[in-house]
Amino acid sequence: MAKKVVASLQKGGGKEHTKVIKMVKSEKGSYTFKEEIVHQKKVAEWFTKN
Repeated sequence: MAKKVVASLQKGGGKEHTKVIKMVKSEKGSYTFKEEIVHQKKVAEWFTKN
């Protein structure tokens, strides 16, 4: 399935998007990862918001 996502993002305006991953500490002390595909212009906003 990952190949489909990558292939579809390479067409048209998909090259303007970036996959962002942020490590977040939970209440129990363990870490989880939040990941999302966002527009390149909104990467900094995503990290400050999440």
